[in-house]
Amino acid sequence: MSNPSRRGVLRLTAGTALLGTLALTGCGRGAETTAAKAAAKPIGTTPATGTVNVWATQDDASVLDKVIKPFKAANPDVTVKFTLIPNSEYYTKLQAAIAAGKGPDVAQFFPESQAQFLDPSILRPVPDGLVDSGSFFKSLWDAGVAEDVAYTVPWYAYTYALVYRADLAKKAGVKAPTTWDGMVPFFKALQGAGAVHGLGADNGWDIFNGQDAAMYAWQAGGTLLSADGKWTLDTPAMVDAIKYNASFFTSGVADTATPTFLDSQPYFVSGKTACMITGPWVVGQLDTAAKKTGWTASHVATAPLPAGAAGSASISGGGSWGVLATGGNTDASWKFVRYLSQPGTQVAQFKTYSSLPAVVSAWDDPAIKGQPLLDAFFTQLTKARAFPQVSTWQQVATRLGKEMEAVAKGKETAAKAAANIQAYAESVGTSTK
Repeated sequence: MSNPSRRGVLRLTAGTALLGTLALTGCGRGAETTAAKAAAKPIGTTPATGTVNVWATQDDASVLDKVIKPFKAANPDVTVKFTLIPNSEYYTKLQAAIAAGKGPDVAQFFPESQAQFLDPSILRPVPDGLVDSGSFFKSLWDAGVAEDVAYTVPWYAYTYALVYRADLAKKAGVKAPTTWDGMVPFFKALQGAGAVHGLGADNGWDIFNGQDAAMYAWQAGGTLLSADGKWTLDTPAMVDAIKYNASFFTSGVADTATPTFLDSQPYFVSGKTACMITGPWVVGQLDTAAKKTGWTASHVATAPLPAGAAGSASISGGGSWGVLATGGNTDASWKFVRYLSQPGTQVAQFKTYSSLPAVVSAWDDPAIKGQPLLDAFFTQLTKARAFPQVSTWQQVATRLGKEMEAVAKGKETAAKAAANIQAYAESVGTSTK
């Protein structure tokens, strides 16, 4: 599978603050949003013309020249120019270009971290009738909506599920757990079958751990923001989420120090760990890590995330497209985005680079439906949720990761961690007005 690496794409803290200051301060945003929504006029069906400058990250976008060949054939008078930027630098460079008024016509975004861009001063609203919003996984579409205005169109999808050593589970005589209570016993059983640790938890203790806590809080029945836009992090559900995460470490089934992100797959293949809570891109990379074709098919299984008191919610991630407010070729830009949103195009992207479609119907294609290790991710995507569409979520999630570390290492209680993150979140606010 493909995906920008979990820790390679989203180092956003400094740039986020800059862009949030540029776009989301002041008092007139509501009026701007209403005017922008009214200005989102339909895009016609005549061939696109002119030049469309597209910025995207390396990895998934590296094959777009091949994927869009039918688009270029149907629109012979359009030129699409791609600028591919390393994942770790992408948002920083895009933010700087936007601030200088020199951004591209079309830019790639990430549903899990695009909130700071959802503003009419930065992105044009999605035109009426351009796409069917109901054709996408709901959480992916919702991630591009702010104040009832859609600014981005989903392109590919990912979420988290259990990826585990099926051979060790068979040896231990256990099946993947379906509830929180079964997690630690499952991991201990995998250890009994030969794994050093049952769970390989990526311990950057940063924004991504904070996203995990959000996911667990949803599973426990919690929210991150109230209906009126106030942080709701000091709750019993968040305390339960932080305790649940810490239980993996205090029970000895995971290590607070390793593996790091780059170690995760080699550890899994070697048996140092036996399970990962991770995205679908891993499935397609394990044969390479094992240096053996067919290793994954004979050693690996996937399962939806175990349910907490409120179910098996997961995060919503992937790629999306937006047209910049300063772009010069708006008509052709939206026609390009419309083409990339079509089921057939998203299947072509999957066949070329294994990016999983954001359009639900595309998962019925035999190229995808015939891969059983993907079933758990489809199930999880139907239960995925979008992160808060506020510009400070990245900062809050990063701080939450640090609080989780303190609890996992026995230096702080979960209740104290929840209180600390609530106080921090209130201090930075939401920057939506």
